[in-house]
Amino acid sequence: MSAMYLPIFALLVGVLGLLWGADRFVEGSAGAARNFGISPMIIGLTVVSVGTSAPEIIVSINASLKAAGELAVGNALGSNLANIGLVLGITALVAPLPVQKHLLREEGPVLLLITALAGLCLYDGWLHRGESLALGLLIIPLLILVVKYKKNHPNPEAIEEAEDIPEFSMGTAILWFVIGLAVLLVSAEITVWGAKSIATRLGVSELIIGLTVVAIGTSLPELAASVMSALRGHHDIALGNIFGSNLFNLMLVMTSAGAIAPIALGPDVFSRDFAVMALLTLMMVAMIAWALWRAAKSGSPARLSRSAGIIFLAAYGFYYVLLWPSI
Repeated sequence: MSAMYLPIFALLVGVLGLLWGADRFVEGSAGAARNFGISPMIIGLTVVSVGTSAPEIIVSINASLKAAGELAVGNALGSNLANIGLVLGITALVAPLPVQKHLLREEGPVLLLITALAGLCLYDGWLHRGESLALGLLIIPLLILVVKYKKNHPNPEAIEEAEDIPEFSMGTAILWFVIGLAVLLVSAEITVWGAKSIATRLGVSELIIGLTVVAIGTSLPELAASVMSALRGHHDIALGNIFGSNLFNLMLVMTSAGAIAPIALGPDVFSRDFAVMALLTLMMVAMIAWALWRAAKSGSPARLSRSAGIIFLAAYGFYYVLLWPSI
């Protein structure tokens, strides 16, 4: 059993390093962007949104380079499951979340479309290089469309949240960027080593470790950001963080691994893990639609209640029941 202590310690240190490094990386990137005269809203929609997925992206690339592609795919799918079941569930329990029509009209359809495309990439048991590159490159027109739309339809909560980014001199911003990136790279190396070692010693697959421990660990920034946004009353930010993070996980985290090398996947990846993730995604959009429909009929504000949070947490717990036979 003593042989497990070092990998567990390495995994804990690696995840903590990822969280700290991502925070410094985002602050440095955002500070540099602000010094170039980019508006806080644009920084929030691009730099901050991509930056919060930096731990997953770096871990995915590192895992693929070390021939642990299943860990990378598990990290992407598991992070999406954790974002909806755990992050959204806890956030709704902390404070009922008002929902806006644009979530159903804009973000919801895009997330469902990307989820369907990710399913097409996974259904045959392979994540190929070509389809990974094609899905990953879709992030460019998507970001352009989002930025153009949000500039014409500004969200006061998003602007206020983005303006909370500290202002740095260019030198300080670049220093934090370099330090954050270096810590991310080293921490990803440690995390992947710890995760692979634990999987080997316990006799479980790297996929399971990626779906559980690594996914929850790298989802902590989204949990912290969403809960703090809800406590501050920035409800649109809390839901927006989850939609944005799930998009980036499918379009950047999963595809980063596939673009480096084709990945052979077990049948459970599509039939169990992707299927549950797609079901939770559909459930999230459906509950938002239900909340808006009820509000339109009653004239009261539309919101995801605490009971919705309990449902999301219960669904996440049920996924672990499905996962248990493989652990």
